[in-house]
Amino acid sequence: MGSSKANAIVAQSGGPTAVINSSACGVIQEAMKSDAIERVLGATNGILGVLKEDLFDISAEREETIDALKRTPAAAIGSCRHKLKSLEESRADFERILEVFKAHNIRYFFYAGGNDSMDTADKVNKLAADSGYELVCIGVPKTIDNDLACTDHCPGYGSVAKYVATCAMEAGMDTESLYTYDTCTILEVMGRNAGWIAAATGLAAREPGEAPNLIYMPEAAFRWDKFVNDVKEVHKELGRVFIAVGEGLKDENGDYVTADSGSFGKDSFGHSQLGGVADMLKVVIEKEVGIKARWNKLGTNQRNAMHFASLTDVNEAYMCGQAAVKAAMGGVNGKMVTLVREDGPKYKCTTGLAELRDVANGEKKVPKEYINKAGNGITEACKDYIRPLIKGEAPVTVGEDGLAVFMRFERKPLEKKLPEYM
Repeated sequence: MGSSKANAIVAQSGGPTAVINSSACGVIQEAMKSDAIERVLGATNGILGVLKEDLFDISAEREETIDALKRTPAAAIGSCRHKLKSLEESRADFERILEVFKAHNIRYFFYAGGNDSMDTADKVNKLAADSGYELVCIGVPKTIDNDLACTDHCPGYGSVAKYVATCAMEAGMDTESLYTYDTCTILEVMGRNAGWIAAATGLAAREPGEAPNLIYMPEAAFRWDKFVNDVKEVHKELGRVFIAVGEGLKDENGDYVTADSGSFGKDSFGHSQLGGVADMLKVVIEKEVGIKARWNKLGTNQRNAMHFASLTDVNEAYMCGQAAVKAAMGGVNGKMVTLVREDGPKYKCTTGLAELRDVANGEKKVPKEYINKAGNGITEACKDYIRPLIKGEAPVTVGEDGLAVFMRFERKPLEKKLPEYM
């Protein structure tokens, strides 16, 4: 990079988490320390904000506002689900991104997101290199699904794991206390292709018989006849049954149990829109097992539960943001920051780097050794993997009214210099 200062831009993409703002805070605060960076800019609603030249000056925000990002859920800069196709198919869009960067002297691009976001960052980086434009692109990992390749775990997962395990404990005690009437409870959690979130509910079962009694994940092929038998066996033993299930449940053919009719369509990334698996299980249980069942669907609450976020998760997310800037200042380009679990009796995590393209083209599933032989629960090895990630309670600012206080940017917009994006 040349000797003159340049601007950095931070953008967020995909479904928010409880700690994606912590990563942004790490990027912003570290970047503002750098002598190479003049201003830190934000792209409203991810890559869409870049395309629309909808940018604002984060450097102009108050220090306390920026620091409060660590205690605020969702995506404060603004996220999106907008997938760009290949360079050949979407070349005009990628060229537009570079035009916006050039117009605002942006030479550092920090993109927080999942697989598709890393793919976008990789393609922007390649086009910049081919065009002779000096640009540093660094990815910051983000996903509650914990399915990014090349990293031990993902910022966002520890907090959702803590939340869903607690929900399983609380709803499980409800079921246990009233099992003579509410005999069966089904807890549906997120997880399109990977069962990491469903697996985390297993932490709640610290003693035999505690909820969840059965856990179903996309990695273990789902069969209706086996499911009915599983429920019957648990109910015969305990007189009640608590089930945790991932929304992306798949049958033996690899097809989504809830997406065979296509009624939910696809999202902007081209992913199947899932939902309703708990309702389907309820209908089958009441018909085939003959017991009353009810279901709980946590929805977006599970990914935004800042009030019970993992302190470990918050700290590691912030560390990833810092590491992204440090890597960029050290001459690194085209990489995503990773979390590396060090060997030893005590949990310790540091950061590493992976090629953007390797992350974009990979997917980390729950390994076989983390799933029990019956395919309806998790092993101790899985619990050992997850436990350290949920440790500690993240601080939350509470107002006089007893409710949490979250930050909002003032959003001083940058003057647009280019024709309107079409």
